[in-house]
Amino acid sequence: MSWLSNIPPGIKNIFKPKDDNSDTLWTKCPGCGEMIFQRDLDAAHQVCPSCDHHLAIGPGERLALIFDNGDYQDIELPDPVTDPLKFRDEKRYTDRLKENRRKTGQHDAMRAAYGTIDGVGVVAAVQNFRFMGGSMGMALGEAMLKAAETAVEKRAPLVVFAASGGARMQEGILSLMQMPRTTIAVQMVKEAGLPYIVVLTNPTTGGVTASYAMLGDVNLAEPGALIGFAGPRVIEQTIREKLPDGFQRAEFLLEKGMVDMVVGRSQLKSTLSKLIRVLMKERRQAPVSLPAATPAPKAEPAAIPAQKKPAAKKTDDAPKLDKAAE
Repeated sequence: MSWLSNIPPGIKNIFKPKDDNSDTLWTKCPGCGEMIFQRDLDAAHQVCPSCDHHLAIGPGERLALIFDNGDYQDIELPDPVTDPLKFRDEKRYTDRLKENRRKTGQHDAMRAAYGTIDGVGVVAAVQNFRFMGGSMGMALGEAMLKAAETAVEKRAPLVVFAASGGARMQEGILSLMQMPRTTIAVQMVKEAGLPYIVVLTNPTTGGVTASYAMLGDVNLAEPGALIGFAGPRVIEQTIREKLPDGFQRAEFLLEKGMVDMVVGRSQLKSTLSKLIRVLMKERRQAPVSLPAATPAPKAEPAAIPAQKKPAAKKTDDAPKLDKAAE
C-alpha cells in the first residue's frame, strides 16, 4: 500500500482540483485530438471544425440553439420526494444530489421549456448528462409528464433531447417505474394529435432507450452518438464476439433502420422546423367531408304482361263405347 493512501481526507481536498465552469482558452477534441480555440468551438456550437465530432453541450445552449432568437420560457417542474429509499453507498444520495445541483445549476437531470421554432410554438425537454449521467429518476418522470401536459395544453409539438446512462440506481424500483410513466406521457401527446420528435444525443442508453427515447414519430440522432440498451463492452463480453466497427453509433443505427435521420447541430433547427410544419399540417388538416350521397330512386319493376293460361283440353267424362257396343 502506498503511503499516499494514508493522507487524511482533509489534506487531499486541499490539492483536489475544483470542479468549476471556468472558461479555458483551448479544448482538445476527443475525436481527432486537435486543440481548438474555445471561441471557435463556441461559435461552432461545440462541433470540431476538423473532424465534425460533436462535443457535449449544456441544456441552456441547446435550447438557445433551436428556439427563435434564443428566447424561451422555462417550464416549472414539480418537485418529487427526495431520497425515498434513504439510499447510501460511498455517499448519501442527498449529498450526491446537492453536489450535482451545485455543479450544473439544475434541480435534476431534465429541463423543459417553451418557445418558438420559425414561429411555431414548441415544447422542448432536454436531458443533462452532467447531472448524474442524465439518469432517469422520479424527478425526470415528473418533468416528462409536465412537458407532455404543457404540450397538450398549448397544442404544441413535443421535442425531447435524450442523453442518459439509464435508470437511477439510487431510487431502485421507483426509477424503473418511470419507464411506463414516461411512455404514458408520450401517449398523451400522440392521442392529442400532436407530433412527438426525439433527438438522440451521445450517449443514450439503458432504460431511457427502452422507453420514451425510441417512441418518436421521427427519431433524429446527432453524428457519432452512442445509442443502445447495454453498452458495446457488455455485449462483447456476453456473446464473446468482436462487434463490427461503429456498432451502436448513430450512423450504424441509421443503416439498420432504428434512426430516421442523422443531423448535425448546424442543421438541427431547420430540420426540426420542416418536420414540425409537415406533421402539424397533416394532423391539423380536417378530413374532407363529402356530401351525403342521395340514394337513387329505385326503379319500379316493369309490369309483366299477364300470360294467358293455355285453355284446358275438354275431355268427355262419359266412357267411350266400343263400336261393337254401339
